[in-house]
Amino acid sequence: MNLQSMTGFARVATEHDGTAIAWEVKSVNGKSVDVRLRLPQGFERLEPGVRQAIQKRFSRGNVQATLTVSRTAGAMVQPVINEVFLRDVAELATRLVKQYGAAPASADGLLALRGVFDVPEAVETEEQRAAIDVVIMNGLEAGLAGLVEARKAEGEALRSLLSDHIATIETLTLQAEADPSREPAQIRQRLAEQVRLLLEASPALDETRLNMEAAFLATKADIREEIDRLKTHIASGRALLAGGGAIGRKLDFLAQEFNRESNTLCSKSNAAAVTAVGLELKAVVDQFREQVQNLE
Repeated sequence: MNLQSMTGFARVATEHDGTAIAWEVKSVNGKSVDVRLRLPQGFERLEPGVRQAIQKRFSRGNVQATLTVSRTAGAMVQPVINEVFLRDVAELATRLVKQYGAAPASADGLLALRGVFDVPEAVETEEQRAAIDVVIMNGLEAGLAGLVEARKAEGEALRSLLSDHIATIETLTLQAEADPSREPAQIRQRLAEQVRLLLEASPALDETRLNMEAAFLATKADIREEIDRLKTHIASGRALLAGGGAIGRKLDFLAQEFNRESNTLCSKSNAAAVTAVGLELKAVVDQFREQVQNLE
C-alpha cells in the first residue's frame, strides 16, 4: 500500500452553464481529521456533503477546502434602468443649476440614486440548483483525488527517507554491538583493574565482596538487551514501511521506543566509543521522529 504524507495541495476548475467553479484543497499535519470549509454565500447547503466526502478520504490531517463560484460575463444578469425616473431627476438637476447655481449633476451621481439603477438577483429553479450542486460535488471529488495523489507522492519520498534513517540506526546498533569494550576479556581486565585500584586505596576492603559488586555492576551495565530490542524495532519499522497505509501513529510509537533504547544505551555505557555511538543514535532517532510527524 502507498504511504501518504499529511501535506498536499490541489486545485480543480470547471464551468457549468455560464458559471465558473473552482475548488482549492490543501492539508497539513494534524492528529486527526479537522475539516475547515470556505463556501460562498448561498452554498452552505453543501457543507454536510463536503465534510463527509473529505472525512471518507482521509484519516489524519487538517484539511481546508475553498469553493469559488462566479458567473461569466455572458451569464450576468442584465441591469435595469428606470429611464422615466432618470429623466425626471435629470430635469430637476438642470433646473437647480439654472435657478440656484448648483453644481451640475454627473452621470454616475444620477445612476447611484436609489431606484434609478438596479441589478436584479438571479432566480434559480430547483432543477438548476440541483444541476450546479452535482457539478460542484464532482469538482470536489476531482480535487480530493488530486490531493490524495499529492500526499502519496510526498509519502513515497518520506518512505525512502525513513528507510535511510532505519538503515543508519541499524548500522549504529551493530557498531555498538561490535565495540571491543563489550568483549569478555576487556570487561574482566577493566574490572580487575578497578578492584586493584580500590584495594590499593583501601587495603581493609574485602576483595571477595569487591569482586562480587564489580560483577553485579558489570551485569547492570550490559547493553545486550538494548541492542536486541533495537534490532527488533528496526525489523518492525521496515515491516511497517513495506506494508504502507496509515502507519503514522505506529511509527511515532516506534520512534519513542528507539529513543528509549538509545537513552538507556548511553546511560549504561562504560566506554567512550559506545557513548559516542549512543549520542549519534539519539540524533538519528530525533530526525526519524520529526519526519514521522508528516505521515498519515
